[in-house]
Amino acid sequence: MAGQMEKGQWNPYVAGALSGLVIVGSVWLTGKYAGASTTFVRGAGMIEQLFSPERVSQMEYFLKEKPIIDWQWMFLIGILIGSFLAALRSGSFKFQGVPDMWRAKFGPSTIKRGMAAFAGGTIAMYGARLADG
Repeated sequence: MAGQMEKGQWNPYVAGALSGLVIVGSVWLTGKYAGASTTFVRGAGMIEQLFSPERVSQMEYFLKEKPIIDWQWMFLIGILIGSFLAALRSGSFKFQGVPDMWRAKFGPSTIKRGMAAFAGGTIAMYGARLADG
């Protein structure tokens, strides 16, 4: 039946409301908004420190945002672990290089899919950083 949820999926309105409560709780408890883009930039800084620590220590951005593992890192690790466990529990977990919907519209090429995913992620990260996210 059209519009019927697959077994194991949450109602998107309930999931959205619960996600909103988590974000409100995060702001209330920590005074900071839950986000990911700063964590990715800090991660890049940590990787760059392995090769050129003196350069990172002189970069204006890393003078105010130290490349460290903090609560946002743990938040992202929690998202990764939580989504993995939820997919296992619902029985929907599977390794798939090209999702069915992508395959139906654009074909089975994993290279094309990877390039599109990389480009989309780059655009999204650029926008998030422009917004100071």
